[in-house]
Order: sequence, then structure tokens, then C-alpha cells
Amino acid sequence: MSAASPVAGFPYKLIATDLDGTLLRSDESVSRRTRDALAAATAAGAAHIVVTGRAVPWTRPILDDLGYEGLAVCGQGAQVYHAGERRLLTSVTLDRQLAGVALAKIEAEVGPLYLAASRDGLDGDVLVGPGYAVTGHLPSIPFTDASDLWSAPLNKIYIQHPELSDDELAEAARQAAGGFVTVAMAGEGIVELLPLGLSKATGLSLAARRLGLKAADTIAFGDMPNDIPMFAWSAHGVAMANAHPELKAVSDEVTSSNEEDGIAVVLEGLLGG
Repeated sequence: MSAASPVAGFPYKLIATDLDGTLLRSDESVSRRTRDALAAATAAGAAHIVVTGRAVPWTRPILDDLGYEGLAVCGQGAQVYHAGERRLLTSVTLDRQLAGVALAKIEAEVGPLYLAASRDGLDGDVLVGPGYAVTGHLPSIPFTDASDLWSAPLNKIYIQHPELSDDELAEAARQAAGGFVTVAMAGEGIVELLPLGLSKATGLSLAARRLGLKAADTIAFGDMPNDIPMFAWSAHGVAMANAHPELKAVSDEVTSSNEEDGIAVVLEGLLGG
């Protein structure tokens, strides 16, 4: 697919947006103003790619509601999904042996963890173990036998701790097991163990290449530390007002919050609206 050239005055050919805390409001909706701003930007020649920590099954309902038919980067970069064709173009899975070693090393440092896991595939289930608190109302399946966790290919493992904060847990996990897995802090209660070296930037670069686009063409929007690699890859990184301090520290710009149409504020300015 060849890249379209934006009209004069719109400086980017690719708009990469995180979902939760960024494109989505707290009720998981996308405002009319933000929809209109994205539509105007794509009419001006830019492509829009959703880049989310959610795996495809948790992302697809949002994309369907948006009428989104392009590429989406899901699972923290593990999956490149073609929404219009409803198929996975790429998928990276977690080495379950390495993940088991990583979990053992983390628990040796901080004590028992609460666990959940996202299975690979278009319809991969999210398994949730005892004590793990799922954010929002996303579909999941409970498990009690630890062997169920390892019975099918995974794209990530979620960890929670009864006492440590998300930032403390993420840092402890990196210190204990950073040589075996990538550790990402993706939101409140969401600390993830991913294939080593994987990030949103990995998946976004693959998706951009399919569109004939480059990092220099890209403006990215996000709110959490897991968006840091995407900001580092992109030409311009925009943090939401509600963003984690670590992301704000490396952003090129801070916009309004996700509740106050922060994406639209920036895009309208670039479009001269």
C-alpha cells in the first residue's frame, strides 16, 4: 500500500494513538469531536493507527464502534491486526519457559503474585487467577489450576501484588527478571510481562512499513510508561494531561486530558481549525 501525501499545512502522514486514557474516555467511548478531528486528518492524507496494550479480542469492539478498517497494533506490539479483513498479519508469543523463570525470580524477591494471562490469537481468552483484579468490565475466564496458564501460547502475563504499587512492582520485576522478559506498566493495576525486546514501537514500525511510512512521518499520542518506546520512535510524542509523569518527562508536548478531547485539540491545531 503506498503512502498518501498530506495536504499542505498538515505535517504528519501517520497518527498513532493509544486507546485507554488517550483516545478513549473513561466510559470507553470516543467523543464526536475526536472522531471528527481524526476524520479530517485522514481526509488530509494522514493514516491513523491504533496502538494499544489490549490484545485483539479486547480491542476489536472499540474498532468496530469506530468503523475502523485499517491496521491496529495490539497486545503491546505483539500483534498487527487488519481490522477491515479481520485477520492477524503478525503475532509474537511469549516464551513460556522464560516467562516461568521470570515469574519465579520476581516472586523470590517480592513474594506471591496475582496472575492473569492473555492467550494468543484473534479470539484468545484472558485467563484470570485468584486475587487478580480485572480493570473495567472486559471479558475474562477464571482459572485456579496454574497449569492452565501454560497450556496454550500466550502474548503476555499480567502481574499484581497485594502491597506494592504498580510503579514499585514494575521496577522490582525489571530488576529481578529484566533479562528474561520486557516489563511494561500500562495503566492502573496493569503490569505486564512481554516477550523480551517487544514494545509498542516494534509493532508500530512493522505497521508503518506496510503503509510505506516512517518514524519521521509520525505523531504519537499516549498516557502511560508503555508508550515511551512509541514516543522515542515517533517524530513527535504528545502526552495527555492525565499521563503518567514518566511519559510527560519524555514527551514533546502535553495536551488536554482524554476526557477533554486532547487528541482533537492537537489535530485541530495542525489542521488550522
